[in-house]
Amino acid sequence: MTTSRITIKKQQVESMKKKSIAIILGMAAAVPFAGWSDVQPAALFTDGMVIQRETNAPVWGTADAGEEVTVSASWGETAATTADAAGKWMVKLDTPKASGPYTMTIQGNNTVEINDVLSGEVWFCSGQSNMKYQLRKLANARPKVTEKKYEPVSAYIKQEMDTARDEMLRQFTVAENTSPFEPLETLSGQWVASSPETNPDFSGTPYFFGRELRREVNVPVGLIKCVWGGTRVESWMPAEAFLQDKEMAAYYEGQMSGLKKRLASWDPKKAEADYQAALKRHKAKGKGRKPKRETNPKGNHKNPTTLFNGMVNPVIPYAIRGAIWYQGESHGASAAHRYEQHFRAMISAWRKQWNQGDPATGAGQAFPFYFAQLANYNKPVTEPVEFNSWALVRDQQRRTLGLKNTGMAVLTDVGEAQDIHPHNKIDVGKRLALWALKHDYKQDVPVCSGPLYKNHEIKDGKVIIKFDHAGSGLMSGETPVLGTARETGEPLKHFQICGADSQWKWARAEITGKDTVTVSHLEVRKPVVVRYAWAQNPESANLYNKEGLPSSIFTTATGE
Repeated sequence: MTTSRITIKKQQVESMKKKSIAIILGMAAAVPFAGWSDVQPAALFTDGMVIQRETNAPVWGTADAGEEVTVSASWGETAATTADAAGKWMVKLDTPKASGPYTMTIQGNNTVEINDVLSGEVWFCSGQSNMKYQLRKLANARPKVTEKKYEPVSAYIKQEMDTARDEMLRQFTVAENTSPFEPLETLSGQWVASSPETNPDFSGTPYFFGRELRREVNVPVGLIKCVWGGTRVESWMPAEAFLQDKEMAAYYEGQMSGLKKRLASWDPKKAEADYQAALKRHKAKGKGRKPKRETNPKGNHKNPTTLFNGMVNPVIPYAIRGAIWYQGESHGASAAHRYEQHFRAMISAWRKQWNQGDPATGAGQAFPFYFAQLANYNKPVTEPVEFNSWALVRDQQRRTLGLKNTGMAVLTDVGEAQDIHPHNKIDVGKRLALWALKHDYKQDVPVCSGPLYKNHEIKDGKVIIKFDHAGSGLMSGETPVLGTARETGEPLKHFQICGADSQWKWARAEITGKDTVTVSHLEVRKPVVVRYAWAQNPESANLYNKEGLPSSIFTTATGE
């Protein structure tokens, strides 16, 4: 795609000439010319962009302080403003129904013409590596890591990557950037359309989500990819999100105080000398891990707020339909207990920043936020466990569904025991899209989720579990690789039960109604808690609805 064209007004050039001549002639009354700045839109407003359809969309950028700026769109909308004292300007344009391509013209001291603009659906796609993993990586079946049964997934994705072409499916990639102390306003990147040449760098989860929307809604789709691997939810939260709660505020202040201390003692020359000395010792030893060079603590992508400030804030307030999210792996080893609290705070803060759903005032319509639950990973569990942090994160993700306009893709049947980055992002994208298709596009979708725990009743030594999203009924099932889930008729597995002694037992579980499962154990006469799929890899978990979607992990305990 071409870059936006910038031209200079003829009268401005003439004005410059006159001022230059005046200075050369040494006119006593002349005031030296201070110069002028090109009007420039934010980086998202460039050739090939997708603008959110049928809304009042902000368009913004920079110019000279006091410069008059006019934005005109070829669909018939025009708006004008004056740049403020800092040289910032913003207008809002009513956008048309799904259509295009259009041209957008920004006029100031110069003219910027943005071509090939589509009006469609824009989704913000964020998280860590499972949101980032590109098609080129997913198309690669890694030796000694990818189990043979998953190789057809890689082959399918490679075929898609090499052949798919869709001018109406586009992606903008936000460059990785950190800023722990202050929100930034600028970013870099470009819009690209799906083609065999560009597909390798499309991220798998957003791609298959967008592909599903293209197939079912048939409008242009723009994906804003804002991702960084190995990150925690705290890095994506604005500072204000931590200040709504004493515990969160103490966490934030402690983390930032520690960062400031590390920065105060940071000596790049000493760090380099230490690295060279360690490298020398490593070479002399001839074995072991190669040492890593210590880097400036300010650039650590795990610092609180740093990715919101450096990557999310520059996108705001670009008009979006909603957001999709895949993250949580970095909490599987630590900080699992606070995931729900921080995750909810992040979602609410993003909505407030976008001015779409302020939790404090109730103002605005909260934009949809759909997220992927962690997939199965590591060795399958054979015995009930008392505690598992990966399971705890997954259950806290489920609990986050209590927040308005959220949805979750359950992935217990698409994980890989040997790979924390499962190849099957096809079903991830599809299941996220089901929520959008049903709730945002009003499509005829019978059910958008697998069974989700609703409530329970303990009666006569048995626990009766009731589910939401049971669809046309519950079943025991399995999902073939790249296939549709099928009913097996086997007993339900991976239900656990315990009494007041907290001694977990594998339970007997039976489907006893369209949306109920009854759980019991002969040795647990007075059951207290039931759990399902409570493990890092509950491979045998097999509760589905008849529409073929798997049930989420859950516990009937309220304090887990």
